[in-house]
Amino acid sequence: MSADFAGPRWRKSSRSNSQQECVEVAKWPTTIGVRDSKNIEGGHLSLDRTTFTGLLARVKSGDLDL
Repeated sequence: MSADFAGPRWRKSSRSNSQQECVEVAKWPTTIGVRDSKNIEGGHLSLDRTTFTGLLARVKSGDLDL
């Protein structure tokens, strides 16, 4: 998947408050980036918008609770 990852604007969840375990997201024209806010140099996942929307739905429904 080819995308321009130069200079993304990463955004942390508004629900994170001061908690340590958070994710950040950034969007490009065709993909959404997801990374660990504690390890921003550790890379990120690149998801197409449909996959990202599906992931959010599963998280919100509790399907992925550990």
